[in-house]
Amino acid sequence: MQIATWNVNSLSVRLPQVLAWLAANPVDALCLQELKLTDDKFPHDALKEAGYEAAAFGQKTYNGVAILSRHPLRDVVRNIPAFGDEQARVIAATLDTPAGPLRLLNGYFVNGQEPGSEKFAYKMRWLQALQDMVRAEMAAHPRLVLVGDFNVAPEDRDSYDPEGLRETIHHTTEERNHFQALLGLGLTDAFRMFEQPDKSFSWWDYRMLGFQKNRGLRIDHILVSEALKPTVTACVVDRAPRKNPQPSDHTPVVVTLG
Repeated sequence: MQIATWNVNSLSVRLPQVLAWLAANPVDALCLQELKLTDDKFPHDALKEAGYEAAAFGQKTYNGVAILSRHPLRDVVRNIPAFGDEQARVIAATLDTPAGPLRLLNGYFVNGQEPGSEKFAYKMRWLQALQDMVRAEMAAHPRLVLVGDFNVAPEDRDSYDPEGLRETIHHTTEERNHFQALLGLGLTDAFRMFEQPDKSFSWWDYRMLGFQKNRGLRIDHILVSEALKPTVTACVVDRAPRKNPQPSDHTPVVVTLG
């Protein structure tokens, strides 16, 4: 079974790329972030033709998340319970897979702009609320996967310039502590379960030939619960879509569960 995460930076713009990627990579589930469209504009029909049902949580112009699945979806939750938020950032659903139910949480984490800003303070509150949600979800669903655009580079090796960017957004101690707190709940960073090439990133700035020079960050992550950890056989970044014309600035990350 394969699960992927991809910040597509506008699904209306990149739907053809998503459909082409799914045709070449028929994963069991694909979690999307930054849909940038409302629910009534979500392309259910096109995705159904490709073999996927979807649960979506959209928002005009900004944010938006969705889970596409080849398996039935149920018990969908949108946003973080008990955290008042107008931004569409979290969606969770249970997939009824042949191996049993699997709980999948997909998040478009807050960017935070810069340390000390109100947006950074919002990010800290949001991350704490997410931890509370994940803790509760894990208690109810031992087979759980948390994926998304975390907007956090957890370690120095996840940044093209760890010294020059130290304590800047995505690299702050506070953000990294929140990432570690998620792991402390009993989750494992699937990508780091395996030897990976140096300078493995999932995002590159559109400016200054970021992708061509591999000036990137690893900020898209897949975390698996203890019950699923023994089944993980691979986790990779697929750089190919970043080479497309008009690509997203992110590229897919894919985990394989044996």
